[in-house]
Amino acid sequence: MKILALLGSTRENGNSEYLTKRMLEDTDHTMVSLADKHINSIVDERHSEEGFSPVEDDYEELLELLLTHDVLVFSTPLYWYGMSGPMKNFFDRWSQYLRDEQLNLKEELAKKKAYVIETCGSSAKMKGLPLIQQFSYIFEFVNMEFVDYVIGIGVKPGEVKEDQLALDKIAKWRREF
Repeated sequence: MKILALLGSTRENGNSEYLTKRMLEDTDHTMVSLADKHINSIVDERHSEEGFSPVEDDYEELLELLLTHDVLVFSTPLYWYGMSGPMKNFFDRWSQYLRDEQLNLKEELAKKKAYVIETCGSSAKMKGLPLIQQFSYIFEFVNMEFVDYVIGIGVKPGEVKEDQLALDKIAKWRREF
């Protein structure tokens, strides 16, 4: 089982990254910070005769990783009640590659298992649930199994280390791997 973790945070050593690293301890995994990759925003050409134009960025490298791993971990802080910008750009580009008949991306994604790690402030924990629902809809659209999620409480770097419920769930996931 190969695990790919995609970090959506723009903060190094933040709470999302901390929980993700805890989850991945002692596992065979690949971890990529989306903020370190050049991912252009989508130009919506779904309805043009020519279709999508080629884009010169790092996305196809990420797509290759996506296709060669079995378990996908999407990790993002809650930014204005949604996923981070890098994570959103990552998902928006699926619109382009889901139309590439050579990739069969939707069929390939249906073979994957997804986990979500979200971090946010304590007052926003309930407000973080719509983002979990958004991930659920994304995974449902491509028939990917949404295994589980955790919402960790932490705003300042390191605060999530005090969220015992999140740490317990991460420990449970580690035992499953």
